[in-house]
Amino acid sequence: MREFEFAFEDRYRLPALLFGVTPERARVIVTDDKLLVRFGSWRLHTTLANVSHTQVTRGYSWIRTAGPAHLSLTDRGVTFATNSQQGLCISFLEPVHAIEPTGFLRHPAATVTVEDPEELAAALRH
Repeated sequence: MREFEFAFEDRYRLPALLFGVTPERARVIVTDDKLLVRFGSWRLHTTLANVSHTQVTRGYSWIRTAGPAHLSLTDRGVTFATNSQQGLCISFLEPVHAIEPTGFLRHPAATVTVEDPEELAAALRH
């Protein structure tokens, strides 16, 4: 099991805290066969076999990423962001549940702003 912490930029801390997202409650865990994301009260879980590819992305807008999990209206992707610098976009073969409790809405990709996106990408390939 590998655990990846989110990289918190100072200006993201207060908005995140308002939604229950703290360093203790924000993690990405990769097991032998699963990907688990915890972001405050939001959860995403899927099998590693469902990960199609990853890409390090950079330069997020604070207004579009600070605070809670965010839904992209363009492609239904979900973003779990704690900084504006960089993260890892994880694409899925089959869309996953994450942002709303009923599971009706599914996401084809998720972006996570962990401390080491390249290391997470490598863990997801194994």
